[in-house]
Amino acid sequence: MTAPLYRLGRFAATHGWWVVAAWIAVAVIVTVTVTIVGKPTNNNLTLPGTGSTEATNLLEAKLPNQAYGAVPIVLEDPDGKLTDANTKKAVKQTTKSLAANQYVINAISPLSAKGADNLSKDKTIGYVSLFLNLSPSDLDEEQANEIIAAADPAKQAGLEVSAGSYVGQDVSKPSTESSEVIGLAVAVIVLLSAFGTAVAMSLPITTAIFSLLIGLGLVGLLGNGVQIPSIAPTLGTMLGLGVGIDYSLFVITRYRELLKQGFGVEESIARAIASSGGAVVFAGSTVIVALLSLFFSGIPIVSALGYSAAIVVAVAMVAAVTLLPAALGLLGERINSLSVPFFNRPKDDDHPHGWERWARWVGRRPAPIALLGVALMLLLAVPLLDIRLGAPDNGQLPTDTETRRSYDALAKGFGVGENGPLLISVRLKPPAKPDTKKLNQSNEQQQQQQQAVEAGEAPPPTEKQQQQADQQQEFLSSDASDPRLTKLENKISKTADVASVTQAKTNKSGTAAVFTVYPDSSPTAARTQDLVLDLRDNVIPDASGKGVKAYVGGTTAGYIDLADKIGEKLPLVIAIVLALSFLLLMLAFRSIVIPITAGFMNLLSVVAAYGILVAVFEKGWGVELIGLDHSLPIVSYVPLLMFAILFGLSMDYQVFLLTRIHERYHELGDNHEAVVEGLAGTARVITSAALIMVAVFASFVLNGDPTVKQFGVGLAAAIAIDATIVRTMLVPAFMILLGRANWWFPDSLERRLPRLGIEGEDFLDDLDAKGEAT
Repeated sequence: MTAPLYRLGRFAATHGWWVVAAWIAVAVIVTVTVTIVGKPTNNNLTLPGTGSTEATNLLEAKLPNQAYGAVPIVLEDPDGKLTDANTKKAVKQTTKSLAANQYVINAISPLSAKGADNLSKDKTIGYVSLFLNLSPSDLDEEQANEIIAAADPAKQAGLEVSAGSYVGQDVSKPSTESSEVIGLAVAVIVLLSAFGTAVAMSLPITTAIFSLLIGLGLVGLLGNGVQIPSIAPTLGTMLGLGVGIDYSLFVITRYRELLKQGFGVEESIARAIASSGGAVVFAGSTVIVALLSLFFSGIPIVSALGYSAAIVVAVAMVAAVTLLPAALGLLGERINSLSVPFFNRPKDDDHPHGWERWARWVGRRPAPIALLGVALMLLLAVPLLDIRLGAPDNGQLPTDTETRRSYDALAKGFGVGENGPLLISVRLKPPAKPDTKKLNQSNEQQQQQQQAVEAGEAPPPTEKQQQQADQQQEFLSSDASDPRLTKLENKISKTADVASVTQAKTNKSGTAAVFTVYPDSSPTAARTQDLVLDLRDNVIPDASGKGVKAYVGGTTAGYIDLADKIGEKLPLVIAIVLALSFLLLMLAFRSIVIPITAGFMNLLSVVAAYGILVAVFEKGWGVELIGLDHSLPIVSYVPLLMFAILFGLSMDYQVFLLTRIHERYHELGDNHEAVVEGLAGTARVITSAALIMVAVFASFVLNGDPTVKQFGVGLAAAIAIDATIVRTMLVPAFMILLGRANWWFPDSLERRLPRLGIEGEDFLDDLDAKGEAT
């Protein structure tokens, strides 16, 4: 890998304008294309073999218009009631306008007989139930806005209007601009401190932003062919900025060192790409493979997040070894221009005095330092014992988003469970039939009542009573009155934590039915999760008659299934990533012990980060400080994504540190001194890189999406732990304690396994020996 990278670096340095022009051309092509075709996203919760997916599949086949439930368009009168004369007229106009929309199959008014349950008891809040001809995966933001715009008559009448379900979610995407600006501002300060010049500082940021533009464009294009989750661009932005700046930092640091050693500009660039660029390619490839390993989870939403993030990292990696050396070649020694007085103080890049003192202090006390480091990590990990995986909490979104406004209005008018309906889909064999016994009884009662009215023995029914009687008659005449269905509905309605159950709707052939269950607790509550499990394990099996097969579906059930599935797949993904890390480090450093200790350290840092995540979000320790008003469960896919990302990112620092230690060990033959000098020589750069990564990740805590906040806190905490406790305490302490055992490698493996050089010391030594350096 070293020789090709050396040639690539020299080519980019000598053909700078051509390389930069090629990158600009790619950026223009990607941007124009994505502007034309769009960048759709879709939170696909399909999970083969789960109850929620079985429910959706049945409804898509038998009752396609009911497969994704009703979309509520919530109407609230802040000054009166929806039943007031003027407001009532506006509600009817709004329902008519919504029904006329091209994407709406049916619109049920809260003031109609069928929609009576959609009106709150105080009649100040109601919602129009929409059934769309577009699934969540088909609906885009433009179509969602068109549906919402159809409710303008209500807005013009002074009503507060908001859209829920997947229509509201499609237009409720908090922006990331403030997070990006703050992350970049901190990066500027750290880079100025590291380089001391404005020109050197600007290169990593420019390269990262440019590669991020292309990476996100490619992810947007990918969304036209596969289902990309809505959070993918934000996650890509976090990773793209972090790794893009870090990769450039490592390369530029090496380039400036080589210039100081007397090498020419082109040779310095070629050697920097061959050495630090090799480490970047190694580390970046590890991140990419770790993210792609999420494919083995078998969970579509997780796999899609994995390969969309991998695209962004891949573009950042390629930019670091092509675009960056081209820019360095164009600048030459002007990289040191525009010195910033406060930051450009003299420093010994090889042995910063403070870090050298720390390294020698660790070297004298490896055992206590190792014990202290492990104890700190385990202490941070303690909250992990109480982790509960759940769904994103729409009740924590910014109050100006469509989804949050509908969430609050529904909770206020009907109870918080109205925001997490469960769809019960039922397969019927033989087909459903009307309950003729009850229908005959109802007919007899109506005849008797009519005779009593005609004889003057009873008053005529009121309009409301007649309406109720007609509805009852209509229901008993339909297949929905099948005794098997009514038994199931009644049993579910009496289950603990069930607020209400709607009447069933059947297809024309009577082979399938669906009804909606509203829990008494929020979609993210543990009680709701317990309710779904109780329905599946106890209530439905007990209530289902012969020829009845029922499934619990809907978005809330889908996220519960997702959490269960992730719990099952997490050990497999961990095993795959650990095996990958072991193999790569073994080939790179010709050691069995180093990969084992590295895997152990990485696991410690990940579980410690998980512990912090649980403490903040689930236990609510300081949750108000990050813009949330109550605790919430850990979104189910966050730990899985975090593990893959962090194992890949930690490889950056692991490789950078171990390469220096390995190099010094071969020069000195003294493990203790090699570890001390390796730590002293790399700690400042690793700390600078980690500060940038932590700043970028932590800045996304400002994002209004609670899931993004979880990624921000978790990733920032993990990188901070990895770059401090792990790299400056645990790794050197354990390596000193293990001594020469660090470098044990069986002769049989030495002969059979290929050598994977990262920074190409042998290649560069050969260049020096041949006198080819210029």
